[in-house]
Amino acid sequence: MIVSLEEKYLKGFVTEEDINNIKDEFKRVYRSLVEKKGLGNDFLGWLNLPNKITYDELKEIEETAAKIRESSDAVVFIGIGGSYLGTKAVFEAIYGPFYNELKKPKIYFAGHNISSDYISELVSILKDKDISLIVISKSGTTTEPAIAFRILKKIMLEKYGDNAYERIYAITDEKKGSLRSLSNLEGYKSWSIPDDVGGRFSVFTPVGLLPLAVCGVNIREFVNGAKLCFNENDSDSLSLPLNRYSVIRNILYRKGFKIEILANFEPYLHYITEWWKQLYGESEGKKGKGLFPAGADFTTDLHSIGQWIQQAERTIFETFLIIEKSKTDVFMENEENNGDELNYLAGLSLNDINRKAWEGTSLAHFTGGVPNITLTIPDRSEKSLGYLLYFFEKACGISGYILGVNPFDQPGVEEYKKNMFKLLKKPGY
Repeated sequence: MIVSLEEKYLKGFVTEEDINNIKDEFKRVYRSLVEKKGLGNDFLGWLNLPNKITYDELKEIEETAAKIRESSDAVVFIGIGGSYLGTKAVFEAIYGPFYNELKKPKIYFAGHNISSDYISELVSILKDKDISLIVISKSGTTTEPAIAFRILKKIMLEKYGDNAYERIYAITDEKKGSLRSLSNLEGYKSWSIPDDVGGRFSVFTPVGLLPLAVCGVNIREFVNGAKLCFNENDSDSLSLPLNRYSVIRNILYRKGFKIEILANFEPYLHYITEWWKQLYGESEGKKGKGLFPAGADFTTDLHSIGQWIQQAERTIFETFLIIEKSKTDVFMENEENNGDELNYLAGLSLNDINRKAWEGTSLAHFTGGVPNITLTIPDRSEKSLGYLLYFFEKACGISGYILGVNPFDQPGVEEYKKNMFKLLKKPGY
């Protein structure tokens, strides 16, 4: 198992009797999910996706990615929500915040906000670079990416003329929508988003695979990690960490713990949390139900919301996401004058110190009335990350069914759009 689950700080909050009491319900919803007979079953294409991706599909993506890298100083990924968060999560987990200082092509994201300052500064950065665009939108009319694409395509046309279309790549609906029509009309190389895979479950489709390959991610290993998770968790046994995570969070929810904080001790995992927040927030937040998915980056946030977690209203629980082994290690050395009083750390690595910070935090929060569990992955490799993301996807489907909602729609997302379009006087609103 690449993902392990530690439960010692559930003592007094979740018992084996609690788990046994929910076992029959869990087995029923598990069957409903894997047999594709439950709510939203027309959006379950992601479930078997890791084992359906072919060598030829990966080869085509890799060859296109190599072409994009060779011809581009900068590549912009345009998308919002599930059309960019999976890519951003894996990209940041592997490379971190310093990628553009260390590697080429430079990678930028657009279409996930409507900020004039953001897009204008991005345009300024791109001015003297050879650019490629990857635009991701099932409909092509989602406001934020559509605005960014219109602005950036204009710059591309001014720079390259009709040759701009050879530098634009589209990932969209197979048959319908404005981006599909544009792609057909202007000749972009394109990939299709499967009809039965929703955006937040799409990271193992070209939505995630093409941008990640452009970044130099080994997408074969990424997919292999998901395959391994699928195969190791193809069972309704409650000894499996994936199934136990799904059940435990629902037991805690029923006991009044309404907020789940996914907390990490590694800044490279920040966007894994952001991806997780969308996955669980859009999947479970319906019908007046659902855990609120929150995130924390420790130890940084221990100096901001740590006090609230320790002593505020006891409606939260934590899931710690821990990396067993870092890619590098830095050791503390002894200093003769010890002016900073840190000689007690001499000989220890930052990884040792960070691990003790996690152990101390999980114990402190438990004794303060916050139940917590820990999910551990061995490293930040493509295989581990593929396993982890599929782990969360399947756990989300099971958990949503236990909650009694359709985890695969998001009807509430449209409400703000209706008001915004009316205020903007969009035709039809």
